[in-house]
Amino acid sequence: MITIQFVKEIKKATVRVVVGQNEKAGKGILTATEQKTVGEAIKQAHFLGKDGQFVDVFCSNGKIVMAGIGDKPSEKTFCDLGGRLATKLSRDTEGVYYATGCYGLDDVQEAVQVAYGALLGAYRFDKYLTKTKPEDKPTLKKITIVVSNPARAKTAFKEKQAIADSIYMARDLCSEPANVLTPKTFADKIADMGKLGLDIEILTLKELKAQKFNMLLSVAQGSSNEPRVAVMKWMGNPKKKAFDLGLVGKGVTFDSGGISLKPGAGMGDMKQDMTGAAVVSATMRSIATRKVKSNIIGIVGLVENMPSGSATRPGDIVKSLSGQTVEILNTDAEGRLVLGDCLWYMQEKYGVKKIIDLATLTGAVMVALGEEYAGLFTNDDTFAEELTVAGKHAGEPLWRLPMNKAYNKMLDSDIADMKNIGGRVAGGSTAACFLGRFIKEGTTWAHLDIAGVDKFEKSRPTCPKGATGWGVGLLNNLIK
Repeated sequence: MITIQFVKEIKKATVRVVVGQNEKAGKGILTATEQKTVGEAIKQAHFLGKDGQFVDVFCSNGKIVMAGIGDKPSEKTFCDLGGRLATKLSRDTEGVYYATGCYGLDDVQEAVQVAYGALLGAYRFDKYLTKTKPEDKPTLKKITIVVSNPARAKTAFKEKQAIADSIYMARDLCSEPANVLTPKTFADKIADMGKLGLDIEILTLKELKAQKFNMLLSVAQGSSNEPRVAVMKWMGNPKKKAFDLGLVGKGVTFDSGGISLKPGAGMGDMKQDMTGAAVVSATMRSIATRKVKSNIIGIVGLVENMPSGSATRPGDIVKSLSGQTVEILNTDAEGRLVLGDCLWYMQEKYGVKKIIDLATLTGAVMVALGEEYAGLFTNDDTFAEELTVAGKHAGEPLWRLPMNKAYNKMLDSDIADMKNIGGRVAGGSTAACFLGRFIKEGTTWAHLDIAGVDKFEKSRPTCPKGATGWGVGLLNNLIK
């Protein structure tokens, strides 16, 4: 991770980044000679200061990077600018950015957003690359940001740093191959977070059988890797015994589909079917790091879904932790089985009244919303608005999708209380309705289907191609 430094002034810099739209940009920052050189260069380059536009100007004192941000910049504009700078300056050792508070924006907030975006944009998962040539490796070590009040910027950035660190954690977990990240090794990584002040409990196979997590166990029984359930508790308000919020995450470390085997093409991506659990775990890490003054609990169900002689068969019936019976018609609709038991356990054991679950649950939501939105399903309109606003400010937008009696009825079974699929249509809604059957009356609940936003096929300013860590920013905003 690159280092971010905030200073009030700096005497010498090899690479300087200046924001602007025309030859007047950099006034008060550049010398008269540099100002003239920059003015001539940007005219020749037809630089208009559009968002995402850059021009490099080489002077005797080093390189000046002119950066465009458009004429209506927002916090997200500066966050994206930071991400782009991390890529643009990746072959330099360090760079200096001048926060000016242009267009009426506060220069400290501008500085913090640029710094945050730079951290996210600089992320790389390269631990398994052994033959990368030195000239192809990023060399950027530090970005210094010149701002009017460095102390205030540094204080404000602490929170963003903690969130960025946790997004790195989520991306790292999602990028690991399934032969490395098994349910046990995932649980071990969670257990290590106990040193941050989290109260961690890991339920093993024996304990899960004793507790009757039968839906979750039905998913895991075809694999040689035993399941785990990890419980993470943060009591930031010791005067209060109840939890303010519960987070539940789907952690299928590899999803072959089980007996209902997935097509071979693209199956390698199924190592990321544990993204919900990664986001919940990373969010709990950021909560502990930031010492949030609320009581939050996170529970993740960690399993591997494999075909074998011991695997669950289509047509099998299991009795869930809630006591309801489920006819499993498709073993590739496994995430909802894992979540259903974990949701019930959170309510029954800990009495949580406000819950969010996150899961890469359905291809239907991915088809509907692509990589632009996560699907939001909830039983509470006010909660829907709170989540939507939190996501908007995090750059992690939600789109609310419906649940109703008609979708719920599609889950009725002739021989059990319910079946685990509702048919070919409205797959996202019927999956949410299935989860809703494990929510007690009086519990405020939201389900975020993050299939499609868990990874990007092309790089974005604050996220290289691959795992995104989507949801960590949203949840931190909501909790704040």
